[in-house]
Amino acid sequence: MPEYFNEMYQGGEVRPPYKGIEGWASDMPVDLRGMKQSEAERLFRRIGITFAVYGEGGSPDRLIPFDMFPRIFAADEWDRLERGIKQRARALNCFLADVYDRGEMIRAGRIPGHLVYRNDAYEIAATGFLPPQGIFSHIVGIDLVRTGPDDFFVLEDNCRTPSGVSYMLENREIMMRMFPQLFHENRIAPVETYPALLKRTFDSVAPKKCEGEPRVVILTPGHFNSAYYEHSFLADMMGVELVEGSDLFVEGDFCWMRTTEGPRRVDVIYRRLDDGFIDPLCFRPDSMLGVPGLMNVYRSGGVTICSAPGAGVADDKAIYTYVPEMVRFYLGEEPILKNVPTWQCARDDECKYVLENLADLVVKEVHGSGGYGMLVGPKSTRDEIAFFRTKIEENPHNYIAQPTLALSTCPTFVDEGFAPRHVDLRPYCLVGKEINLVPGGLTRVALTEGSLVVNSSQGGGVKDTWVLAGR
Repeated sequence: MPEYFNEMYQGGEVRPPYKGIEGWASDMPVDLRGMKQSEAERLFRRIGITFAVYGEGGSPDRLIPFDMFPRIFAADEWDRLERGIKQRARALNCFLADVYDRGEMIRAGRIPGHLVYRNDAYEIAATGFLPPQGIFSHIVGIDLVRTGPDDFFVLEDNCRTPSGVSYMLENREIMMRMFPQLFHENRIAPVETYPALLKRTFDSVAPKKCEGEPRVVILTPGHFNSAYYEHSFLADMMGVELVEGSDLFVEGDFCWMRTTEGPRRVDVIYRRLDDGFIDPLCFRPDSMLGVPGLMNVYRSGGVTICSAPGAGVADDKAIYTYVPEMVRFYLGEEPILKNVPTWQCARDDECKYVLENLADLVVKEVHGSGGYGMLVGPKSTRDEIAFFRTKIEENPHNYIAQPTLALSTCPTFVDEGFAPRHVDLRPYCLVGKEINLVPGGLTRVALTEGSLVVNSSQGGGVKDTWVLAGR
């Protein structure tokens, strides 16, 4: 069994960030813990915080499991993470601006051109146009794992429409409501500024044709979407309109919103639908979710789309392996955060190694997400490994592989008290005229003992993430 870094205990002692809650956790009576857990579930249900799992019978909506034991970072730990996340977000945006223009990194031989130009996420319609402030990805979700006191690794980058920020905010709201004394006794940095920072980010990237205060809207696919709660939550928190494609139309050089008082011009669209559905005249002609002609308005500078069409090419799992090189190429700096060592099955020698060591590796689809389309070798059966071997041999370009990391554990409430469970972290970096990062993020926890899969769709839960304010 590998050694897992326990974020609360080290050498039999409580680590400094957790000293302020040691007594709270160990002294809480079982009946009080059960009562508080039920209270949290009632609050989540009343507010409507659910996620959807498709492909299963009955209603796909589920209540996301919430664990009351917070995950805690010291101020100096967070400072390093913040610098590394901001550095990575800058490099990813430089890469996007480059590959939709001259492609200097490709010309310099620092990344293979076919990985970019033959990528399904690369949008020809976005070439030759630089969005306001040169920003393609305005909300970058960086998935991080920890393996030791000072060892953090980036699992993947999310440059399109990273979800989960509503859980980050509601986790904090519920913890403050249930345990106000903890927030009086501990100096915990706030996360509730996120909606205001998000709105400020959107305002800062309004197109040059914008007149006066930018009008921002959130474009949702509709209430059947798995993240619809988050769309409506953010619209409410920012004080902007939540719209569907049928609420918008193009006329002249601008995009307009239908209202009871007549058309209103829209300056910034925070789109929460995939590229293919944005504009049926440019992408999928069968899309009923987008706005016909929107890409023409976007390219003429009449509206800003956040994140920009085509941003997804930067978070492809094959591109991921080159992000440290992006940091060096565009910023002239050494990466602060490390990648997980990765084998690309598209390379014959690396594919051979992967096929010979499937039982020890984690294999992922290049375009996969949500914990689906992956093999966790040490936790898989012989039949599952054999099945994946066939899939890789049939289409090696579709897979990458990584070592099975010893993900850190955080105390999590269980029936008998609390016990270690594996966690990851998704902070949300906002990129506009400025780069902002609230001190916290979405901690996902694998509630099943021994499991390394933290995705809610695969049985994972969420925790409040605390960053202790510096003295």
